[in-house]
Amino acid sequence: MPKNNLRKIREDLLISKAELARKAGISPLTIDRIENGYSCRVDTKRKIIQALGLKLSEKDKVFKE
Repeated sequence: MPKNNLRKIREDLLISKAELARKAGISPLTIDRIENGYSCRVDTKRKIIQALGLKLSEKDKVFKE
């Protein structure tokens, strides 16, 4: 069970993994790993949250940890 809502939020926004990765400045493979429940660095989480157009204070919407 993934520890985050990244896939759901990304799909709700109709954003591909590649597009999100490009906006966040990280690799699509990293997005895939995170969506599959692997952990990532705080800096990577920050980049993803901002690329989704969310505020950092909304991090709990994406990452449950």
